[in-house]
Amino acid sequence: MPARYRGLFSARFLATHRGYDPGALTLARDFAAATRAPLFYSTISRLLVELNRPLGHPHVFSMCVPAKAQPQLLKRYYLPYWRDIENAVRRANRRVVHISFHSFTPKLRGERRTTDIGLLFDPARAPEAALCRRWRDALQRRGPRLRVRYNDPYDGTHPSVVQSMREKFGPRRYVGIQIEVNQKYPRGEAHRWRRLRALLRASFADVSVNLR
Repeated sequence: MPARYRGLFSARFLATHRGYDPGALTLARDFAAATRAPLFYSTISRLLVELNRPLGHPHVFSMCVPAKAQPQLLKRYYLPYWRDIENAVRRANRRVVHISFHSFTPKLRGERRTTDIGLLFDPARAPEAALCRRWRDALQRRGPRLRVRYNDPYDGTHPSVVQSMREKFGPRRYVGIQIEVNQKYPRGEAHRWRRLRALLRASFADVSVNLR
């Protein structure tokens, strides 16, 4: 949280799933290093400005952020993030596979979530469905006890960076997958978290040969 905005939120609130996605950046860096793909990210709290929602969405800013601060936050953090992703897709001379990394709280509103890994995609876009089917199969082979589910705990077409890129680029040019990891792993025992990250990388390597 930039110093000038620290008074808007309590440290306790910032440390919850509302403030950030534990483990998401670590996993994204793992994948970027393994695939030598460009990495687009921000380290500011989503409570200040939510980078994964399109402009105009009611959750881009939380109610605590004053209106006078919002244009500067968009200019400093939000717009460069969106612009860099879109420009990377436009510059590519082949189909782009864009993976957006997230994590979710194991318990929400009193309900326990049993999914370990969620693969979020648009079922109407055949390349996305095919990639997630192969990736899930590879995950299950390497980790048969893992609960890997499609479009869970969120719908794959909910408002997001990925969904907005789909609206700009057709399925032959752009394949957007959001991966959701249960926060019990990054918040739990370090060795289980390392093992899951290694399994995710290895399973993606199993299927990425067919992406070229």
